[in-house]
Amino acid sequence: MLANALVAYAHFVAAFGIAATLFFEWFTYSRNLTAREARRLVLADRWYGVFAAALLVAGFTRAALFEKGWSFYAQSPLFHAKLTLFILIGLLSVYPTIRFLKWGPDLKAGRAPQVTDTQHRMISSSLNAEIVLLVPLLLCASLMAKGVGM
Repeated sequence: MLANALVAYAHFVAAFGIAATLFFEWFTYSRNLTAREARRLVLADRWYGVFAAALLVAGFTRAALFEKGWSFYAQSPLFHAKLTLFILIGLLSVYPTIRFLKWGPDLKAGRAPQVTDTQHRMISSSLNAEIVLLVPLLLCASLMAKGVGM
């Protein structure tokens, strides 16, 4: 019982962590970043990755060992939709993460990163799409937990 509660807690913390870091990136990112803002974005993006990994581990642990059991989730179309949305969001996050990592030399030198118009547009579009896809993902999670679609 305690293990189930602790894994559920880790799952919720990771989910809220993903939402918080994603919204932070979305609100903070702009065309003319300062070095301080860029460092915060890089740090938030690292935490985003940590939370995503923790969410996967906790989520699969919950599905396999607790709650309704793996067979329930494996047969749920909403579970598959939720995982598909999670993967899409993860794929969309790759480009911003790569760009943020490439800012390293500028940030170490105390300079704000130079962002081209194309890079700005692609990072903004990626963050916008991630935010948009987060909404149906959360809906799938809620409906799936209640057995809708089974």
